[in-house]
Amino acid sequence: MNIYAVIILLALLANYLLNLISDLLNLKSLKKSLPDEFSDVYDADKYKKAQEYTRIRTRFGLLTSTISLIVLLVFWFAGGFNWVDQFVRDFGYGTIVSGLLFVGILVLAQTVISLPFSIYSTFIIEERFGFNKTRPATFAADRLKGLMLTVVLGGPLLALVIGIFEFFGTVAWLYAWGVVILFTLFVQFIAPTWIMPLFNKFTPLEDGDLKDAILDYTAKVSFPLQGIYKIDGSRRSSKSNAFFTGFGKNKRIALFDTLIDNHTTPELVAVLAHEVGHYKKRHIPKNMIISFLHTGVMLWLLSLFIQMPGLHEAFLMEEISVYAGLLFFGLLYTPIEMILSVVMQVFSRKHEFEADRYAADTTGNPESMVAVLKKLSADNLSNLTPHPFHVFLNYSHPPVLQRIRAIRTGR
Repeated sequence: MNIYAVIILLALLANYLLNLISDLLNLKSLKKSLPDEFSDVYDADKYKKAQEYTRIRTRFGLLTSTISLIVLLVFWFAGGFNWVDQFVRDFGYGTIVSGLLFVGILVLAQTVISLPFSIYSTFIIEERFGFNKTRPATFAADRLKGLMLTVVLGGPLLALVIGIFEFFGTVAWLYAWGVVILFTLFVQFIAPTWIMPLFNKFTPLEDGDLKDAILDYTAKVSFPLQGIYKIDGSRRSSKSNAFFTGFGKNKRIALFDTLIDNHTTPELVAVLAHEVGHYKKRHIPKNMIISFLHTGVMLWLLSLFIQMPGLHEAFLMEEISVYAGLLFFGLLYTPIEMILSVVMQVFSRKHEFEADRYAADTTGNPESMVAVLKKLSADNLSNLTPHPFHVFLNYSHPPVLQRIRAIRTGR
């Protein structure tokens, strides 16, 4: 076992242990008594149900991550990566096609292995707690569409990146960086009209008080919308969500039908105002710039390691290749990715506080935002008392009690 193998193995184990400690601390932090703030949306039975949901989801997550780690380690040390590599090389198709086959086989294998866990999560756990509305046919169609998108969109991108690193030498990372940025912008541009409708039906919001209130608010804050849409989220889950899509003058708001059914008009305007706050505070372009810079640094580091003999030897490979180097570098990059993820979570939580503040100020009705947060917590059986270390590692949004206090205190 060389130094690369040692580093990657230690990184994988450290990542697993940190998340294990985080989950165990989170389970210990569950409180028997309901926080007073939520007495109007929870009763004793519902609060008990929410805690049980947290316990079961956490234990299931631990089981899933443990099995995933074991499968990866067994496949690695049994020489599985080399076996797949030799198998695709026997076809004699060249680097790019061989790379697509190599990655495709591994992705397909991972999909098959993870499928029973997805089925159990959807049809056993989510069903038990009343969330699941997905029919088996919809579940199967979603998986097939996801694979289709991976092939149609991910395949050409992977082929380009492999080709660039194969033929452009020391400056390959710059060309690859440009390709990845253009690809990301392209996907974000086509997603609202071509990708999202593959999974959900978008229906223009009918005329009425809600649409009038939304248009009045967006006019007040100078936020033009091309359309307001309702999504049939209830086809898959009783959980709620809302989001913006599109660029420039083509901005759209999408509201889940479950959200519309469970909230008042002022509360829905508060949800909208929160999303507008992300736009007005320029969180979206800031995050994109950080993401692009991160990608550039990662690709530069990749260019240094992608054809290192030692990195391939760590995975028992007989031959060196760009496509295998891409995958192995991803595992070598684990500790850096873990640190960057924590940093990005810190910024994300800060942005959520700012968007909440914007919603409270511009609607002039902070209690509507508070009511939304409380109802969503109850409807989604959220953990009201997560452990700080678990929040630090995993939460892109601040705990709901912290958000409520910040809204009321004006911080």
